[in-house]
Amino acid sequence: MFYVQRDAQGQLLRVEAQAYAEATETLPADHPEIKDWLAERKLASNLKRLKQSDPEMIRVLDDLIQVLIDKGVIRVTDLPAAAQAKLMDRSQAREALGGLSQLVGEDEDGLI
Repeated sequence: MFYVQRDAQGQLLRVEAQAYAEATETLPADHPEIKDWLAERKLASNLKRLKQSDPEMIRVLDDLIQVLIDKGVIRVTDLPAAAQAKLMDRSQAREALGGLSQLVGEDEDGLI
């Protein structure tokens, strides 16, 4: 059973498993509106997690590409021109900050 509050148009505004003062009705867990609400919240939560992890993954991929280039597995010229330009920009920005070692915080163990 879920406690719900609706807006003026009758759309679900808030859904909680516990009773709250603004709740205007209850709906069973298998109600289509509850299923849709929970699915939307799960989707939104997963998208938020991905968005929050993007900067970390960019750094991982940046480091991975640099390792592959350093080991001769790929050449920067193997990549499309747009990717080459972005990598060059990031490389220059990192170099201006003192290289890779300056980007690892005190609480981090390493890059990869």
